[in-house]
Amino acid sequence: MTSFTVNNQPVHYRMDPDTPLLWALRDASNLTGTKYGCGRGDCGACTVEIDGAARRSCQVRIGDLEGAFVTTIEALSGDRSHPVQQAWAAENVPQCGFCQSGMIMAAANLLAKNPNPSDDDIDAAMTNICRCGTYPRIRRAIRHAARIAAGGETISAVPPPRISREDAAREVPALTPPSK
Repeated sequence: MTSFTVNNQPVHYRMDPDTPLLWALRDASNLTGTKYGCGRGDCGACTVEIDGAARRSCQVRIGDLEGAFVTTIEALSGDRSHPVQQAWAAENVPQCGFCQSGMIMAAANLLAKNPNPSDDDIDAAMTNICRCGTYPRIRRAIRHAARIAAGGETISAVPPPRISREDAAREVPALTPPSK
């Protein structure tokens, strides 16, 4: 049995110690924000934070994590208030969205270590692959998140994933067919 902490919760996986962390997170813990992309550690869709470092979860065996602290996209902020999440939405970064959780985790890790990264710092840290090619927006969002985190800029909260009852119940005028 392998024991470590995931999103501030102790976990005990009764899985083969050679199981990649990616599959333990997705299959055993139902934390599906961490995506399977390539399975070789090339794309970064499965990036999580392990003991303060951005790591590709498909390349980490759970047996090597005894006592470690793992953070996934689900625990970055429950209300999407993390500066990177705020900037990602403000800069309209996602296109297809598949790589975004790994990108956000890598960006958050970069900013935790370097609160004012240069473009070269961003390029060096962001080795994740975005097949849609949103790299210019990603760079802008990271610079934007740095300003938000530094208190130099505020941004209104991104709407929550659920619609309020009031908005859902709002009456919409009926459409009338065009006259002939």
